[in-house]
Amino acid sequence: MKLLDNKTILVTGGSRGIGRSIVLTLAKHGANVIFTYLSSSEKADLLAIEARKFGVTVDTFQSDASNQKECQELIDKILNKYSNIDVLVNNAGITKDNLLLRMTEDDFDSVLRVNMNSVFNMTKSVQKCMLKARKGSIVNLSSIVGIKGNAGQANYAASKSAIIGFSKSIALELGSRNIRCNVVAPGYIETEMTQNLDSKISDLWKEKIPLKRGGDGDDVANLVLFLASDLSSYITGQVISVCGGMST
Repeated sequence: MKLLDNKTILVTGGSRGIGRSIVLTLAKHGANVIFTYLSSSEKADLLAIEARKFGVTVDTFQSDASNQKECQELIDKILNKYSNIDVLVNNAGITKDNLLLRMTEDDFDSVLRVNMNSVFNMTKSVQKCMLKARKGSIVNLSSIVGIKGNAGQANYAASKSAIIGFSKSIALELGSRNIRCNVVAPGYIETEMTQNLDSKISDLWKEKIPLKRGGDGDDVANLVLFLASDLSSYITGQVISVCGGMST
């Protein structure tokens, strides 16, 4: 028996990077996966084809998680096909890095709006069916930057720190209904985004990591798998870093 047999899981921002790894890992372990994307329909279609090879149902939706109306419409569409949403993985997010001296108000506001509002919108929309079922798991993707900060990422760090406070509050609110809420905080994870970094910058990051290497999407996905499964049924309100010891 696979860890996620018969579970229906919704992943936001699932078409690339860490989200892509999460979708494939969840599908591999038997979950029916619905994932959203914002613009890359071709990548989403290719990922869906790959994930279906595990013999599960995979659906994709173009949806903006930072828009409350679109979130509610998305949940309504999903529940028309599936009886319930067992797990929500909030992964959607953006970066607009700059030193505070050069950061515009729009740079700050847009990152907060997308990264934090998307978690609020999706959690609020999904909680109704979880409350009715009296069970569920919510996994929110934060960042090591939300714990320790990072120069040039004041907006991103603020948004990811806000996700932690929000998640702990939701764990307290919904725990009595057997709904868990936990946070995954990735560190330096090698994705399409980090491939564009100068090799010297990449090496500097790795030198700060006790394990002396970057992680990959599967490292994050495996923790999401655990938190989505019944193996973590007594874990809620926690922030777990996937950072090779960077936060130590």
